[in-house]
Amino acid sequence: MRAVVMHAPRDVRVEDVADPVVQKPTDAIIRLAATCICGSDLWPYRGTDEVSEPLRMGHEYCGTVEEVGADVHDIEVGDFVIGSFFASDNTCEICRAGYQTSCIHREVLGTSGGAQAQRMRVPLADGTLVATPGQPDPELIPSLLAASDVLGTGWFGAVAAEAGPGKTVAVIGDGAVGLCAVLAAKQLGAERVIISSRHADRQALARELGATDVLSERGEAFITKVKELTDGLGAHSAVEAVGTHESMHQAIGATRAGGHVGFVGVLHDVAITGEDIFMTHVHLHGGPAPVRRFLPELVQLIWDRKIDPGKVFDLTLPLDGAAEGYQAMDQRRATKVLLTV
Repeated sequence: MRAVVMHAPRDVRVEDVADPVVQKPTDAIIRLAATCICGSDLWPYRGTDEVSEPLRMGHEYCGTVEEVGADVHDIEVGDFVIGSFFASDNTCEICRAGYQTSCIHREVLGTSGGAQAQRMRVPLADGTLVATPGQPDPELIPSLLAASDVLGTGWFGAVAAEAGPGKTVAVIGDGAVGLCAVLAAKQLGAERVIISSRHADRQALARELGATDVLSERGEAFITKVKELTDGLGAHSAVEAVGTHESMHQAIGATRAGGHVGFVGVLHDVAITGEDIFMTHVHLHGGPAPVRRFLPELVQLIWDRKIDPGKVFDLTLPLDGAAEGYQAMDQRRATKVLLTV
């Protein structure tokens, strides 16, 4: 089969690799309907994360089950499924508390072959995968794919920030996760949603997804503007969807005393001192999003056509065009690239 392999920074190739096989009785093999490139894939692409050997890429996926192991009972051959970027049993005490990405038996999907491929092996299939109510119409596939990561991650960011009715939510980051956090905050009932963005296309989509205010300011200027819009208090909630030192401090600074910051950007060189948070009474909560917690609800919302997170995909390419997709996202010519399989 064909799969995306990163050999070094900015060296992405689509190569012939061995088809996946069932290795454990809890595995499933799925044929992908679509996959995509994540903003976090750009960290190794840009050389921020080391690439010491050829690396199979991708962790966002949806598709049809082709084979299951002997101990898979809830997922069946022929099901159309979506899963999280971490495999989890969904039964351990940590999973039952809603933190499947910290499952005591978790597996990173990359260890079983990346999702930017024609087929993939999914460990712990019963706990990881969620089946749709039936076979989806083709126009739903981009949104179902988004649920695999960026929608679930943005949703967790909003939940961790305790977005809700009557609240003002500030979103730092206008990538796919930030845009999905806007959608989530709106769905959770936020009264006002403020996003930081300097890109006209992303600004327009943010408004379409529920943003009430779009600010081009960053850093201290953004913090000042948010406080001006909130009677000097700051937002009740902030979602940090970038993962840099600057974006984290922007989120904390824009949040009022006693407010909540949900951080879901993959952190790189972020330093927070006790002084940064002691005098602010700001609550911090986040980490790798437990997408599996939200998947049943998100799949149903998409199925009922109540939300359309697939709008974050603004460039579609065939799998063999993956290198072009990485370039487009790296150069900010695309927000998020969907790869057809």
